[in-house]
Amino acid sequence: MLTDRQLLILQIIIDEFIENAHPVGSGTISKIGNISFSTATIRNEMANLENMGYIEKTHTSSGRIPSEKGYRYYVDHLISPQKLDAYEKSKIHSIFSERMYELEKVVQKSASILSEMTNYTAILLGPAVKDNKLKKIQLVPLNEETAVAILITDTGHVENQMFTLHPAISSRDLEKVVNILNDQLVGVPIMDLKRKMKNEVLDVLRHHILHDDFVLQTIMSAFELSSHEKVFFGGKTNMLNQPEFHDLQKIRLLLDMIEQEQGVYELFRDSPHGIHVKIGTENQHNVMNHCSLITATYEISNEPVGTIAILGPTRMEYSRVISLLDFLSDDLSKALTRLYHG
Repeated sequence: MLTDRQLLILQIIIDEFIENAHPVGSGTISKIGNISFSTATIRNEMANLENMGYIEKTHTSSGRIPSEKGYRYYVDHLISPQKLDAYEKSKIHSIFSERMYELEKVVQKSASILSEMTNYTAILLGPAVKDNKLKKIQLVPLNEETAVAILITDTGHVENQMFTLHPAISSRDLEKVVNILNDQLVGVPIMDLKRKMKNEVLDVLRHHILHDDFVLQTIMSAFELSSHEKVFFGGKTNMLNQPEFHDLQKIRLLLDMIEQEQGVYELFRDSPHGIHVKIGTENQHNVMNHCSLITATYEISNEPVGTIAILGPTRMEYSRVISLLDFLSDDLSKALTRLYHG
């Protein structure tokens, strides 16, 4: 159990290190306005905090820096959400200033603005397409030989695929196909589309058009959708601006992991609902040992559909980032609920 004096010193060390990226010594702490005890007392308490694992020495300075355990205690017990100013709120509101009909565009703009506001890397996961339901199918002929199939889901995901038209299929047949597909498939989960097409829609098509098997197979192959969430980034290289990552080998490994989307999915695995902070080795990936990942979920009509995250050094502005994520996830949830469910 930490004493009030130890808590105060720990908070000062972490706040100072987050702000300046320099190890903090007893002399620095003694000059802080609300400190009234001697440098000898401060050094003694710093030794106690080090023995308990909350701070640690560096090789190049007599000062101390927070340990992973220290950051975890700080996040869990010492910080309170930072109040956002009017400019920050206005910046987030600007994401939704123009009416956008595709979730991807909203999410991509959110990632860009969030990375700009924090100078860290923003990662947003859109809903997994397999969790979406079909809202509309369009088949648009481009010429006599090709057409484009457009699938729109209930969360605004849009998938476009080119396909070859059967020579005997007329534009009137294509119109019939679109009407049948929309009549039979709207509201069906994407992961159930193939089964429903084969088992039910094919029989309906047979009564209305020739070459029904070819048409159905073409459309089904056009919608081989990924079962993964779509990943959106903002400020991928922002980590280069952080002093912790001036080691090129360290940053190269981190950027390689970000480029491989599977590594990103691993980071988000089992992310709980709401705001969640993973510090250093809690991310269970070696290249993340000096990083923190703060995640927040966003919803459509109270159903979680995606995740927002900020990736930065363990020396992250936790209070501000948590407040930004909380505000943005709430704004994003409200905007998407209005957009897709009136």
